[in-house]
Amino acid sequence: MTKMAELAPKNFLWKVEDRVASVMLDRPERKNPLTFDSYAELRDTFRALVYAEDVDVVVFLPNGGNFCSGGDVHDIIGPLVKMDMKELLAFTRMTGDFVKAMIGCGKPIISAVDGVAVGAGAIIAMASDLRLATPEAKTGFLFTRVGLAGCDMGACAMLPRIIGQGRAAELLYTGRTMSAAEGERWGFYNRLVEAGELEAEAMKLARQIAAGPTFAHSITKTQLNQEWSMGLEQAIEAEAQAQAICMQTRDFERAYHAFVAKERPVFEGN
Repeated sequence: MTKMAELAPKNFLWKVEDRVASVMLDRPERKNPLTFDSYAELRDTFRALVYAEDVDVVVFLPNGGNFCSGGDVHDIIGPLVKMDMKELLAFTRMTGDFVKAMIGCGKPIISAVDGVAVGAGAIIAMASDLRLATPEAKTGFLFTRVGLAGCDMGACAMLPRIIGQGRAAELLYTGRTMSAAEGERWGFYNRLVEAGELEAEAMKLARQIAAGPTFAHSITKTQLNQEWSMGLEQAIEAEAQAQAICMQTRDFERAYHAFVAKERPVFEGN
């Protein structure tokens, strides 16, 4: 198992407190763009989270009034136009691996979005399990604006499942910005929160989830993702097996004894 509180990343800010890890991209003067190095380090961090014994929930936070402006124009897009196909495919697979690592990390992920969340920044929010935003948040899948397809990092698979096929198609074809109000109405954002309360609300939600049966939460995350490709009968059987596993945990037993004693259960994640 891994102690993630000891992590000292070079390309983003990281803190672990009360079993909640917070991630903050740290280039606020540029609206927090991603670079080749930050993509790779984020991918490796989320891969390691599978084995973390001191983190149960992850929160992406904004920095300087913005979430993430996507891939850095000078540090990423400029070099990409000079690469050959093999190098380009290595890059796009690497960015996709970051999303795969988020999905496969076994920990619920919350994105707290303020200001700009565009390109890969919108993808980070999309690949999270829960999303909060300020009324000022602007979310855009801008890939067509730089001459690319909208099918980046899983967007054509995931976005329609969140907001519907027609709405996703509009955003991915036009590259236009989705307002915070649209995002909430369409189900992309769970709710809107004023900027001064965003971090506190996101951390409150994270602590609430971390106080629950965290082993069972990891099963929920697994099923939410795996059942995309299952038929209904397969899904029901998979959930039967998953729930039987959870019924063997001490947390299930703790909840029963707490109910009998008319007390609030205290879960320990095992």
